[in-house]
Amino acid sequence: MMDLRPVMFILGILMSMLALGMCLPALVDLVQGNPDWQVFAVSAGLTVFVGVSLVLTNSTERITLNVRQAFVMTTLSWLVLTLFAALPFTFSELDLSFTDAFFESMSGITTTGSTVITGLDGAPPGILMWRGLLQWLGGLGIVVMAIAIMPMMGVGGMQMFKVEAFDTGEKVLPRAAQISMALVLIYLFLTVAWGMMLWWAGMTPFEATIHAMTTLSTGGFSTSDGSVGHFDSWQIDVIITLGMVMGAMPFLLFFQAARGKPMELWEDEQVRGFIAIAGGIVIVVAALLWYDTGMAPVQALRYASFNVVSIMTGTGYATDDYGLWGSFAVPVFFFIMFIGGCAGSTTCGIKVFRFQILYAAARVQVRHLLQPHGVFMPYYNHQKIPDEVIISVLSFFFVFGLSYALLALGLGMLGLDYVTAVSSAATAISNVGPGLGPIVGPAGTFQPLPDAAKWLMSGGMLLGRLEVFTILVLFSRTFWRG
Repeated sequence: MMDLRPVMFILGILMSMLALGMCLPALVDLVQGNPDWQVFAVSAGLTVFVGVSLVLTNSTERITLNVRQAFVMTTLSWLVLTLFAALPFTFSELDLSFTDAFFESMSGITTTGSTVITGLDGAPPGILMWRGLLQWLGGLGIVVMAIAIMPMMGVGGMQMFKVEAFDTGEKVLPRAAQISMALVLIYLFLTVAWGMMLWWAGMTPFEATIHAMTTLSTGGFSTSDGSVGHFDSWQIDVIITLGMVMGAMPFLLFFQAARGKPMELWEDEQVRGFIAIAGGIVIVVAALLWYDTGMAPVQALRYASFNVVSIMTGTGYATDDYGLWGSFAVPVFFFIMFIGGCAGSTTCGIKVFRFQILYAAARVQVRHLLQPHGVFMPYYNHQKIPDEVIISVLSFFFVFGLSYALLALGLGMLGLDYVTAVSSAATAISNVGPGLGPIVGPAGTFQPLPDAAKWLMSGGMLLGRLEVFTILVLFSRTFWRG
């Protein structure tokens, strides 16, 4: 029988932190004279009551997690936090249904960015702050999880990024705490820095704060229905584009840079691969945009770089409806939804390192075909890639693709048209935000979708954010037998 006390203890701490986060939008609404502050106050009170109760009833002398407990804790925490985070959406003056509130909450905490809310320009300030804060907390959570939890579970090749300080031995726990705190401080510093730059570029302090949080978390929630295109400022576009690139970098390398090793960031194969892929796609899209639409080269580069980086990193901001850019735009933006950024970043999708590992393995296979008796080894970041990692990555690609296909088929069965179903499934499991087409594209929202589709997409968001296997393993009878 699995001991769930450590799981419930950690869940209680996370819920208490979520309740503390609810105080910020409550304060914003109180200052602005909006009655929704009472909704946030009551929601915070209920959340902290449950959280503290879990902490007090499950406290143990030593908190350690084995692999099975880590799987349960990861999935359960994201589900429960989403449920409680939906309370302010449900009871605010927006008067969302529980389905819409849960969808918005799941989209926020998984940093997806898909929304069912219309009229954001006139929405209560507390709700706007809560949406941004959810994505900021979700981005921070995924960074810590990708560095501390995922490598231990060996999900999809993440064991390549195991950090010894996060082992369960007592001697290294202080080291793990130091790394975690350093990551939090780096994340906070970057958010403040980008907020200051956006304020300088013309946003109000309130808008700058929210966009800084949703930029570094690569979440994409905005304060306007027009997204970042509402501001129509090249300075803001440049700042946010650079912010999305920063959010796509491995945060552990920022920690190394802060320790006096800045070159490790550039020497990392993931970083170079991400920049090369993103840069190549931006140049192609900008050239086609200039050729097909007659847009000025500088303007084409501005729009292409912002929107390509936004979709590739899964942020989901938009400055234009790229579905109207010509016949090339739809397939390009559809395929880059799946790429994602680097492991250990706030981004989503398949992740660049998995493509690199598959490429290295494919190169070795080709050389074996040419020289059957030769001995060739695939390498990544100057290290030999173990066979188990290659198998993990191949398994991830297969299960990710199968999950996406089933999700798209499910949405199609609910009556969605082909483009809406296919792109909605892609944007959910890749945690991107906007889809394609007039309904769920960058100019639309997910509000018109039937409730069943929203629940299905919410499951897809969680599945994609937790790297698929983290959830699927819970449905194995072997897992529960121990």
